[in-house]
Parts: sequence; C-alpha cells; structure tokens
Amino acid sequence: MLNMLALLQEGAASAASGYALLGAGIGIGLAILGAGLGLGRIGGSIADGIARQPEAAKEIAQGPFIIAILLEGATIIALVFALLFKLL
Repeated sequence: MLNMLALLQEGAASAASGYALLGAGIGIGLAILGAGLGLGRIGGSIADGIARQPEAAKEIAQGPFIIAILLEGATIIALVFALLFKLL
C-alpha cells in the first residue's frame, strides 16, 4: 500500500513540475511580447514626432529613452521571476 502511495506522490510531483514549466514559458512569452509591443509603440511615436517636426528631433528623441529603459528593466525583472518560479 505504501509503495502505491509513493508512486502516486511521484507522479503528482512530476505533473506539478510540468505545470511550472508551462507557467514559466507562458510568463516569459507574455513578458517578451509586452516589451516588444511597448518598444514598438515608443519607436513609432518617436518617428512620427520627428516626421512632424524635424527641427526638434533631439528634444523628441531624448525623452522616450527613459521610458524605454524602464520598460526593459521591467521586462528583465519579469523574466527573472518567471525563471525563478520555474526552478522552485
């Protein structure tokens, strides 16, 4: 009887590990997708602003870099957390 219980527990542990890997993969995919969309919108807005006012290109291009840096930082944090949850 105890052998059967040990086999059931082992199967449940491997299933939970599979779900952890699936969750980590989905989390990593969503983080990368969100970062790509965000950076694409930032870049598109910069290009649109420079096309409308070419003489103000330096001022237009300087501001969004801070937002892009913060977006990349949030993406890296999301990736690290997803990988940590995979390992736990």
